[in-house]
Amino acid sequence: MDSQWNGNFSRFDLVAKTDEHVRTVVQVRDIEVGGDEFVVMAGPCAVETERQVLETAEAVAVAGARILRGGAYKPRSSPYTFQGLGVEGLKILAKARAETGLAIVTEAMCPEDVGVIAEYADIMQVGARSMENYALLQAVGACGRPVLLKRGMCATLQDLLQSAQIIAAHGNSDIILCERGIRTFETATRNTFDIAAIAVLKAVSHLPVIADPSHASGIRALVPPLARAAAAIGADGLLVEVHPAPEEAWSDGKQSLTFHQFREMMHDLEPYLALREIPRRSRLELVASRGGH
Repeated sequence: MDSQWNGNFSRFDLVAKTDEHVRTVVQVRDIEVGGDEFVVMAGPCAVETERQVLETAEAVAVAGARILRGGAYKPRSSPYTFQGLGVEGLKILAKARAETGLAIVTEAMCPEDVGVIAEYADIMQVGARSMENYALLQAVGACGRPVLLKRGMCATLQDLLQSAQIIAAHGNSDIILCERGIRTFETATRNTFDIAAIAVLKAVSHLPVIADPSHASGIRALVPPLARAAAAIGADGLLVEVHPAPEEAWSDGKQSLTFHQFREMMHDLEPYLALREIPRRSRLELVASRGGH
């Protein structure tokens, strides 16, 4: 761990990087998050219909996504907006997994729902608004599933790692951190994408770190460039919203990519991911030139 941050982060001993514990690879079915693969999770903000989810699952799988995202329970800020299908939504996600082979990530909003969601989901998501819901953190710590922990809208990185520490302290070390933008005085985008957070988290924690460019921007056209920035700085993957008809989406349509736009984004990521291989290859070549020492 960089000595610059020792005083701030080393007390989170279960999630802080040490010489003995440099990297955690979270196993999700046959997928390794935090390993050598750049893992993309994609799908609609909310599960609306079976057809919508199955079409999206097939499209994102063909384009290279490994995990399907979709909200069965929705923490909406207005009580008059769509709140999710609940268990019926979970069943639709499970059907999509059976037909495409994609793993499933979906959000849990309260401790009471953790048990039933864990029966269907491969990854339990703790959303930004729930990052400091300590009862929920304790529950997912004992759920037996990997956890995707999103940074709160007004949370510092210390706050984020404190929440991760709580999950780990309750028995679950399979945690994926997610930078999804924070609330600042800027109004041009939905949130402000803290690109430096990814580099800091990778330096001070052994946990995988992914980025959510959809919530970070709130604007469809900005999702691909922010995705490329995340890849370039070393994120372990992405969480992206994709919808068959974003203009008709029941939630977050303005930031959702079409199938075509998602395919283009995945294609455009390739040279940025290739650049990440150059320093690694150079180190390997240096070791080889020294006779493996």
